[in-house]
Amino acid sequence: MEELLRDYLPILVFLAVAIGLGLVLILAAVIVAVRNPDPEKVSAYECGFNAFDDARMKFDVRFYLVSILFIIFDLEIAFLFPWAVTFVGMSDVSFWSMMTFLAVLTIGFAYEWKKGALEWE
Repeated sequence: MEELLRDYLPILVFLAVAIGLGLVLILAAVIVAVRNPDPEKVSAYECGFNAFDDARMKFDVRFYLVSILFIIFDLEIAFLFPWAVTFVGMSDVSFWSMMTFLAVLTIGFAYEWKKGALEWE
């Protein structure tokens, strides 16, 4: 039984350190947090509307649509980096599979553009 507990000791130590660090960071944020931000800090920046007190306010669905589209295209473009690194030693199959991938990506982008998903009114 003692050997079994000794095998779990690193997991328990890791769990204790993780919980301790989490508590320290939360308490530090509460202690160091700015209580009275200046008007420039709470002004509208990227989101397009002024800051508010209630975090449960409903957002326009366009915010979510634009963010999802950005994440989708950003992640798909990330597949180009490893492909570009191995471009010299690439076979014809890998080249044409990436061209197919890019064609599907372009068709999807054109479809979203035509549907007006990228328009902001």
